[in-house]
Amino acid sequence: MAVILTAFILVSAVRWSVTFNVAAQTCVDESRFEEQVVYLGQQGASYQLRCPHMIVQPQNSSQLKLNWQKDCQQLLNQEGKAYLQFTNLSVEDQGNYTCMQQGNSTASFTVHLIIKESQCSKVPEFKPNGGTTRLWGTVESSVTLNCSALLLWDPEEEQCETALQWTKDGKPLTNHTFCTQNTSSWYPAVGKLMVTSVLVVTLREYDDFGLYSCTVRNISSDFSLEDSISPNHTAAVIAAIILLLCLAVAAVVYVKCHLNIKLWYKNSYGDYELNDGKLYDAYISYVNNDYDRKFVSFILKPHLENKNRYKVHLNDNEILPGSEPSAELLMNISRSRRLIVLLSHAYLEQDWCINNFRQGLLHLLELSQQPILILLEGQSKRMRPEVKQQLSEHQHCLTVLTWKHNSVTPSSVFWKELALAMPRRLNFHSEAAGDPQTLLQDDRDPMLTLNPDYLDCRSDTDPAGDLGLRLPVYKSLACRAPVLPPAPFSTAEPKPPDIDVSDLGSRNYGARSDFYCLFTEEDI
Repeated sequence: MAVILTAFILVSAVRWSVTFNVAAQTCVDESRFEEQVVYLGQQGASYQLRCPHMIVQPQNSSQLKLNWQKDCQQLLNQEGKAYLQFTNLSVEDQGNYTCMQQGNSTASFTVHLIIKESQCSKVPEFKPNGGTTRLWGTVESSVTLNCSALLLWDPEEEQCETALQWTKDGKPLTNHTFCTQNTSSWYPAVGKLMVTSVLVVTLREYDDFGLYSCTVRNISSDFSLEDSISPNHTAAVIAAIILLLCLAVAAVVYVKCHLNIKLWYKNSYGDYELNDGKLYDAYISYVNNDYDRKFVSFILKPHLENKNRYKVHLNDNEILPGSEPSAELLMNISRSRRLIVLLSHAYLEQDWCINNFRQGLLHLLELSQQPILILLEGQSKRMRPEVKQQLSEHQHCLTVLTWKHNSVTPSSVFWKELALAMPRRLNFHSEAAGDPQTLLQDDRDPMLTLNPDYLDCRSDTDPAGDLGLRLPVYKSLACRAPVLPPAPFSTAEPKPPDIDVSDLGSRNYGARSDFYCLFTEEDI
């Protein structure tokens, strides 16, 4: 009751306002007066206002010439026109428009133009709000789609769309054999209309699955109907995302810690360089000046020997002279598993390096398969272009390391790269004499063991052989000659030596300079 009373009061107030405005304007004839209501959004931006009734109307309406007034004010630009043209209609254009025939001031008519904003052109509000609703079902089952929309509504508007239309995959839903529709509406408030449409879909085949849309006033609410038996790729997508994240984390960890990972793998699963006849792990060559000698003696050599337990041989002689290298130099290099060259500025200032660096570098590659070159920080800026070019061309055969200001710490990149270039480290804890590389394999070859204590090169005590038995030359056997038994008894056979010497011919002794006497001149 209160709502009806409020609406009656509003309508009465509007009509009284219009009557008051008409009476206040002297150019308006109340007997020739009417109202026209125009809704923005339905008429468009352009609108034509015509004079509805005239006392005198010529046969040809195009010859009709009128004068137009708005609220009793003459419209100068509209003289002689049969209608008013509004290119962009707005609320400000409403008012009293009076049309008078030219030459006959008594022939006039007034139109009260009312412009309202169309409620039927406003966007509806779907419940629930927006987005696509996903539903699952199986064949031979039914699924209910519930679409509700709140519409702004004006009963005075003639063209007001309030019906909900269903479509499937963008096409109108015309086949109602597999679905039923039930529509209802009510008014939750003044000027609002709630419309609900319930669509029950019976899934008979796989073509009935798809995208269903509920549309009103060119706005849609979508329902995605999917088969619940179809494979769900959510788990696969999540697994792929997790895998990509793990790969990204692994890539970041590898970039940050790739040297540590390589060192761990090498020390755990790398190959040992065994039975190669080498005495030293590295041969270091440098120029005998104050700076290079201090760097090698107080930094490089202590770290390799104390930290990594490598055996290092130092030599300040030139390993790349213009002439052929000496036999002693070749022997020392051949005894070492790696060749390290401190390629300092003083090293590059030698005569052979200035005159022919390419020949010296090729000679260096002949002496060692993978030599290690150590450059000092900032040295590359003062390096000659020829040296840079040769190092770049042979970079696949060289291991080039750069000593920087922060390389002093044992965990720096320099020491890690140097450890990767060196042989795998051996953790041999026995105090027995000999090369750990050979002792690890239980190799008891006297030619590959340093300072052997089981060799006895003394001459036979009875070269004439009157004892009837020659003693073995190895200390591992009994050193005393056995006493001959009486004549009736036979002589016992000697025990075979503990040392296996059957493969001496297949071993490599080219790198050794210490030879052992297995027999004396008197035995020849």
